[in-house]
Amino acid sequence: MADKAEIILVDQIEPLIHIVRGETVVLDSDLALLYGVPTKILNKAVSRNRQRFPDDFSFQMTEEEFGTLRFQIGTSKGRGGRRYLPYVFTEHGAIMAASVLNSPRAVEISVFVVRAFVKLRELALSHKELAKKLTELEKKVGTHDDAIREIIDAIRQLMTPPIEPKPKRRIGFSSSSH
Repeated sequence: MADKAEIILVDQIEPLIHIVRGETVVLDSDLALLYGVPTKILNKAVSRNRQRFPDDFSFQMTEEEFGTLRFQIGTSKGRGGRRYLPYVFTEHGAIMAASVLNSPRAVEISVFVVRAFVKLRELALSHKELAKKLTELEKKVGTHDDAIREIIDAIRQLMTPPIEPKPKRRIGFSSSSH
């Protein structure tokens, strides 16, 4: 069971995780901040160990991706800032980055980063499961509605008195006397 401090830290990391190219990732600058190193140092360590970071661990964002992400998280271009497009790290890339930085803080924080990724994955799965169950329920209710409607129609038909034909008037004389 995680203690309160761990939960708080995981909750603070969650907002730093974004979706890029269908992957859950964290920006190099956010990961460097968590690991307690400048972004430049993190990226230098990664570039020196590029063979440890295949594309499914880390990749550089495109202009369009970065613009979209900047819009989503509400940052402006401003003056100064980045001179290059950021790198992003998947869950596995974040662990690998901690190992190449080899600092006690990076190793310690990487555990919380992984827990945040896991928590988000569990939330996504629970949302998928909930959506699936709602769809199933919707289908069941839809078929039940039709069945209920048919039953109500049948009951109404039973409640409606049968239409008796009007008595036919006989043509000719009747033998009855007045």
